[in-house]
Amino acid sequence: MSRTERTADLPESRPEPGRRPRHRGERRRPARGRAAAAAAGTTALLLAAAGGWMAFGPQGALTSVAASLSPEHAGDATTAARAQSGPLDEGHTSSPAADRSDRSDGMADELPGVGPRFRARIPARTAQVLLVSGEGRDSSDSTATLWTRTADGRWKAGASWRAHNALKGWTDDHHLDDLRSPIGVYPLSDAGGLKADPGSRLPYHRDPSFTISGKGFEGENLEGSFDYVVAIDYNRKAGTSPLDGTKPLGAARGGGIWVHVDHGGPTHACVSLAEGDMVALLRALDPAAHPVIVMGDRGSLAA
Repeated sequence: MSRTERTADLPESRPEPGRRPRHRGERRRPARGRAAAAAAGTTALLLAAAGGWMAFGPQGALTSVAASLSPEHAGDATTAARAQSGPLDEGHTSSPAADRSDRSDGMADELPGVGPRFRARIPARTAQVLLVSGEGRDSSDSTATLWTRTADGRWKAGASWRAHNALKGWTDDHHLDDLRSPIGVYPLSDAGGLKADPGSRLPYHRDPSFTISGKGFEGENLEGSFDYVVAIDYNRKAGTSPLDGTKPLGAARGGGIWVHVDHGGPTHACVSLAEGDMVALLRALDPAAHPVIVMGDRGSLAA
């Protein structure tokens, strides 16, 4: 889809062998008949939804979707090369322990690495925080740690996982196609995926539209990236399926940003975890604890 038509964070993916690549701005041929139109619309919606790739016009009407869209982290070789301002990181080097308490009991009076500006944004009623700390402002590698607030107001470290974020790192002012993940504090209210509910306590929306194909920025396969997802409530309507295309801040601010299954490379704007870690996260997040994600590079979060 063209830049003006796309309203979510989804790069084009590499076409499968033998299939002519679709270029940005190229229009799809109209489907014949109501059945064909409905099928095309459903396919477009699932592909577009992945990690911020939905393209919606007025009243949420789907206007255009690139063929074989990948999750927010996908992109063909041309897109990735054009997007990169420098070489990709060699690999994830930080230790998950860096985002845990240094106390032997795993307790902390304040969330480690989170400064007063971001602590003030965490709702008083929130008792679960998924803290995603990026290695650097321009890095696509990060660490995710699940923290729980105890009855006495302190924080207890839970599981800690290696993660990926957007190709170019992080931004305080996220916009469509900037290839950076938004820094901030956002509720986690809805989940879903292609696979059956693994025991999520958040509302779980299973849908065959959570499918993706093609290649990511580093040539990795994207299939399975949306087997499990948790919607990040950035520019979306809470209480709906992660596939819902409502953008309260407007299309230009991006959207469709999820925590989803890692495909082994940078994302377009989302955060990704290994499949087993996603299952553990889905089982741990409790709507009664009003969970939020605190996400950004370490330097920004410490402010």
